[in-house]
Amino acid sequence: MDKISQLPDDLLLRILSLLPTSKDVVDTMVLSKRWKFLWMFVPRLLYDDSHQDTDYARFSRFVDRSLSVHKAPVLETLHFKLGKICGAGDVHIWIRAADKFSVRELIIEIDSSSSASPAILPRSLYTESSMLVTLKLNNAILLDVSSSVSFPYLINLSLLSVKYPGNEFVNSLLSNCHVLEDLVVEQCPDDNVTIFTVNVPSLKYLDLHTSDDRVVDFAHGFLIDAPNLEWFDIRDVTGGFCVIENNMPNVSEAYIDVTYTLPREILSCITSVQYLDLCLLTSHDAYPVGSIFCCLVRLTICTCETEWLNLLMRVLKDSPKLKSLKLEQHHIRRANQLPIYWSEPSSVPECVSGNLETLEWLDYEGREEEKQVVAYILRFGSCLKKVTIKPESTSYDRDKLVMIKELSFLPRSSPACRLSFD
Repeated sequence: MDKISQLPDDLLLRILSLLPTSKDVVDTMVLSKRWKFLWMFVPRLLYDDSHQDTDYARFSRFVDRSLSVHKAPVLETLHFKLGKICGAGDVHIWIRAADKFSVRELIIEIDSSSSASPAILPRSLYTESSMLVTLKLNNAILLDVSSSVSFPYLINLSLLSVKYPGNEFVNSLLSNCHVLEDLVVEQCPDDNVTIFTVNVPSLKYLDLHTSDDRVVDFAHGFLIDAPNLEWFDIRDVTGGFCVIENNMPNVSEAYIDVTYTLPREILSCITSVQYLDLCLLTSHDAYPVGSIFCCLVRLTICTCETEWLNLLMRVLKDSPKLKSLKLEQHHIRRANQLPIYWSEPSSVPECVSGNLETLEWLDYEGREEEKQVVAYILRFGSCLKKVTIKPESTSYDRDKLVMIKELSFLPRSSPACRLSFD
């Protein structure tokens, strides 16, 4: 301990910042005279009340006292993990500390168990947190505010299971974050938002998910205007829609997992994508005829839907530079799905004959159409280097051996192609 105490203050504060909670940090004051006041300057604070055996009144007093004597000029992180019993008045007081300490990152997580209700966050969150760079909210309720919302320095925003005053509030909140670059949203049931509008020209990373608990609602959807987006992930099982007002030519990586009957609005705006992960209900309206994914080099297709095979062949035809293909079943297939039939295309896609280097197939079941797809790619993939087939885990060892034997004897166009069953 004497050797540690001889370290510079900056290094000791970094060590203290690594402790699990603020209570652990405060407890170090008894170690020696050197440590008695050092904890007051720690730049990262985590207050954790999420444990069921915590006395909330005692926890609240501890937070009040420690914040009142804290002396760090700037708090890099102020993190609250609150249980199902948390006072709105307490949260209001603690949020005021965000402005007092010029907090850069504010995280508020409320117990999301079934017995807990979301916490109502005070309006002061919009007016007394002006220096925030990162704001993360989980299982909270936001109140409407008469004055305009403004976070002039906010770059990262995460809204998980948050309830809002309505559509217009969301639009106002996001459109007034003028330097926002990273937005993560997970919509929960009854969040009071029908159309979630993202109108943020500065946005680079967008992650939109709807909870699996939300009911199917064709009136629900997203309206996106983010022309500088570089990374896009959308997962929506409500059957709604997504309207993109401007093309997003800078998107290099996209994950599209939606149950929309007309998903063409999304793919038509990201034709410059380099890595694409798709799970769609349909192939016919996936994107406009004539669209070319001229930069696409890595493609993943989910095989859970009936249309996956048609979607695969269509994207292969329109992706001349594709080098890597992955097939994977992300979701459980529905019991009432129609059978899938393979129809060999009249012409070989340019990427298959001239660029495709790797094929990876996870959860391979050995169905007839699957065998035909593998055989087709092996037969025409003249640039193939490696094909990896991983049978589904429920297959018996004997069935796996039969699959391996069948695939091993299929003719290959590329002499360098190595077949693996790892």
